[in-house]
Amino acid sequence: MWDLGSNQSIPVAQHDAPIRTVHWIKAPNYSCIMTGSWDKTLKFWDTRSPNPMLAIQLPERCYCADVLYPMAVVGTASRGLIIYQLDNQPKEFKKIESPLKYQHRCTRIFTDKKTGGPVGFALGSIEGRVAIHYVNPTNPKDNFTFKCHRSNGPTSGVQDIFAVNDIAFHPQHGTLATVGSDGRFSFWDKDARTKLKTSDPLPQPITCCTFNSTGNIFAYASSYDWSKGHEGFDPQKMKPHIFLRSCFEELKPSSKKS
Repeated sequence: MWDLGSNQSIPVAQHDAPIRTVHWIKAPNYSCIMTGSWDKTLKFWDTRSPNPMLAIQLPERCYCADVLYPMAVVGTASRGLIIYQLDNQPKEFKKIESPLKYQHRCTRIFTDKKTGGPVGFALGSIEGRVAIHYVNPTNPKDNFTFKCHRSNGPTSGVQDIFAVNDIAFHPQHGTLATVGSDGRFSFWDKDARTKLKTSDPLPQPITCCTFNSTGNIFAYASSYDWSKGHEGFDPQKMKPHIFLRSCFEELKPSSKKS
């Protein structure tokens, strides 16, 4: 953990294999850091103690996760998904198989427009596809998938398919952004099931994205994601960049109805 005031960093979590996800949980009765790892564990840490306050064994390696109190979603290898309840103390709520056929890369929780509470999540995969999944759908048709981050290749009839690297929901409009290994970002309205905008491609992949708290700024980072192996990396040309984009109007929901 990096203390910005003192410019000092201290270790606060430890696993036996690479740590894939780090999230902060602020509950009414506890605050902690949640870490997911390739060592097949999910651990919860009080930053004042070197030992985890809770360790949960996962069925497989942790590939992605998100937290929006009182809900957490963890995606594992072999297309597993586990939903946790975080009130009182973290406990498993439901296990499901991914609605996507290929390995998932990222997940992000979304909220109910009326109550503001978490009701579902979006899941992105390496196959250029996103699933919108409600935890308790009122209608099974509320859950759906859509294709994204694909482009027509140089050969007629061949499509280039890229990984979805990150997903972010707009804090005011409830619309979402996806970014991918094709170097593009796209804005979507999940309720109208329509695309709002797609950017021109950058020279390298977009690896992560987020909105500021008011939804006025969309931040995204561009760097090489090793999707084309070491031979696809040019250290002279491929430098990491962070971009800030004014976005409030672009993310307004579509007038179309699904």
